[in-house]
Amino acid sequence: MKKQTKDNLITYGIVIGAFVLVQLLANTGHLSSHMKGLLVPVTYYAVIAVALNLCVGILGELSIGHCGFMCVGAFSSAFFSKVTQDSIPTGPRFLLAFIIGILVAAAFGFLIGIPVLRLKGDYLAIVTLAFGEIIKNVLAAFYVGVDSKGVHFSMKSASDLGLLDDGKVIINGAMGITGSPQNSNFTIGIVVLLISLFVVQNLINSRQGRAIMAIRDNSIAAEASGINVTKYKMMAFTISAAIAGASGVLFSHNISSVTASSQYFGYNVSILVLVYVVLGGIGNIRGSVIAATILYMLPEMLRFLNKYRMLIYSIVLIVMMIVNWSPKIIEWRKRTFGKISIGRRKETA
Repeated sequence: MKKQTKDNLITYGIVIGAFVLVQLLANTGHLSSHMKGLLVPVTYYAVIAVALNLCVGILGELSIGHCGFMCVGAFSSAFFSKVTQDSIPTGPRFLLAFIIGILVAAAFGFLIGIPVLRLKGDYLAIVTLAFGEIIKNVLAAFYVGVDSKGVHFSMKSASDLGLLDDGKVIINGAMGITGSPQNSNFTIGIVVLLISLFVVQNLINSRQGRAIMAIRDNSIAAEASGINVTKYKMMAFTISAAIAGASGVLFSHNISSVTASSQYFGYNVSILVLVYVVLGGIGNIRGSVIAATILYMLPEMLRFLNKYRMLIYSIVLIVMMIVNWSPKIIEWRKRTFGKISIGRRKETA
């Protein structure tokens, strides 16, 4: 079995094992209601961490606007679910909402990628950050309603929509979408996470993935070798945006009120997701999932410590950074685990 295939199977095994363990704890009553409420958020933060790592770690482009794609996916899917709530059964409606959220986020990723991917480094990071903030503020200013005559838009107030008696307001400005169907659960979140991992890891191990990583390492040499730099950059960025959109669908169908607020899609959240990627290891997809899980759950698990919980959280961040990026510790890990691997091979022989 190839090393890459083995690593992929280990990643899937870790996710499935965690799912089975959580289900056992929940079924035996060892999981509090508060912890149960954190399970779906953990999955969508892990999904967006995987998406961002594809952009930052595999493509090599620093983006701080992925929460904008998450926001687009959340609102487009919640809008569809709210409008068709009474006309389409739950299962097909939720599946269609997923497809719509992913496609809309991918479309925005493609459109934003056209001008943005011409930039590099800090400039690209600033522009993607601006995109995330613009999307959030534009959606917070939208008023959208539906009646028998169709869809009505306004950027003033809900009363300016001019709805008929059978109409209803879907997006109510800063109040967002209220009464969105809550169809997300932990099982669906794990399935979406596994699909995201499957897509990203197979892309990395494919011919296209090798071309993307060649562009990351040296775009001039890659272009000189005949690789279409623009094409593969757009491919990676669009797929990354689509996966971020999938995390937005999970988010919007987990809460009853979806608002384009800084609490959910702001600058701080984008930085938080970037922290997951950096601490998990840039380019290490499995590490992003593990880091997102630990760093999201830890502050909630330490709530009983009151004011000391953020101190412990900060210490854990520092320790994870040292363990992942200190040259001496990396050298020790390779030396130690290399000896274990060699010993196992000798025993097998």
